[in-house]
Amino acid sequence: MHVISDLKSVPQGLCTSGSVVTIGAYDGLHVGHREIIDQVTQKARDDKQASVLVTFSPHPANILRPAEAPKLLTDRDQKLRLLEGTGIDAVVVIAFDRIQAEETPEDFAKRVLVDTLNVKRLIVGEDFCFGKDRRGNVELLTQLGEQYGFVVEPSHLVSGHDDVTASSTHIRSLVLNGDIAAANIYLGRQHELTGTVVHGDARGRTIGFPTANVEVAKVLCQPGDGVYAGWYVRPAREGQPERVYPAAINIGRRPTFYVDAPVSLIEAHVIGETDLDLYGEVATLHFVERLRGEVKFSGIDELKAQLMRDIENAKAALAEK
Repeated sequence: MHVISDLKSVPQGLCTSGSVVTIGAYDGLHVGHREIIDQVTQKARDDKQASVLVTFSPHPANILRPAEAPKLLTDRDQKLRLLEGTGIDAVVVIAFDRIQAEETPEDFAKRVLVDTLNVKRLIVGEDFCFGKDRRGNVELLTQLGEQYGFVVEPSHLVSGHDDVTASSTHIRSLVLNGDIAAANIYLGRQHELTGTVVHGDARGRTIGFPTANVEVAKVLCQPGDGVYAGWYVRPAREGQPERVYPAAINIGRRPTFYVDAPVSLIEAHVIGETDLDLYGEVATLHFVERLRGEVKFSGIDELKAQLMRDIENAKAALAEK
């Protein structure tokens, strides 16, 4: 898969025979996104053309309305990693800034789709909008296609298990509310967060339940406070392969010890391991199921008893996945 951050660096010959293109933020790479990407790659194979996904970084909302920008389900690197498995030939990452935000959809289509990618077929969601004032919709693109010689095919939106349309907005709501099981159905995979293991107050170790404090970027969408069953992934290093461990993951403000903690922390207890040196590593957490909400306990003994139950419940939940 080619990752193209500069339109001048499109590999020679990639789009000589034309291309099948889709455009969008594609945050989360959920089942609706994958349906469109599948259509793109299949049509490209049928037409013997290149399959191309055009996306933006950062997310346009971070530039256009930063105070209201949504938390991201996937950062740039994770999005690209997930796209590797879709069969798409190339991903064009458009740097989104105030200048880009002022480009009209007509100019964008001519500059990117026609002049650079030699587009012959454009597949987008039926509610897709882009360009200055969001004027670039299916109707306008169809008119531009007639002018420049490409076909526009709107893709119907995919509904999830509860008949709600698959969308990044809906999935974010599920994640923030802690409904990981439903979010994962819409994602078509387990929601994940990647961050660096940092030093905490070491309280977990002193009571016999060491945890890795994983610090993730503030722009990422983390599950609501509570305890989750999940997987802790250590990266490959020094000749060792990537390693995956079962984990009980706590997200919260630790009300048993703190009256008014300013932010929620993510603490992962790697089940069955007590001596791992994880500090400074980049960890990836996969969230499988919410076990319970956050609780204030009367003391250490009550907390330890609940942590034992959390670990057993996490084991049981993960055994089913």
